Amino acid sequence: MIFEVKRENMGKINQMLKDDLVSRQSILTRDSSSLGMDGDVSFLKIEGSEEGLKRAKDLAKELEFTKLDKKKAEKINEKIMEQEESAADGMGMIFD
Repeated sequence: MIFEVKRENMGKINQMLKDDLVSRQSILTRDSSSLGMDGDVSFLKIEGSEEGLKRAKDLAKELEFTKLDKKKAEKINEKIMEQEESAADGMGMIFD
């Protein structure tokens, strides 16, 4: 599940992370610029239990985060995965 967080709401990400159930999920944040995208937003990716994701979705609504539709979420997730793989490849070169 990926949420788009507008610049003015970025400080609210910490509020979500303070929730006990949500904080036990796998959480990743990326700025749109770090993914080579236009816009002044961040993306908040949360993976975990069904209960944790439901709580994150409820909190996101309260905090004015936008849950991305499946197509856009897949596009953002691909960019995040490419970035992660690139970083892992770089680390591998250090230890070769």
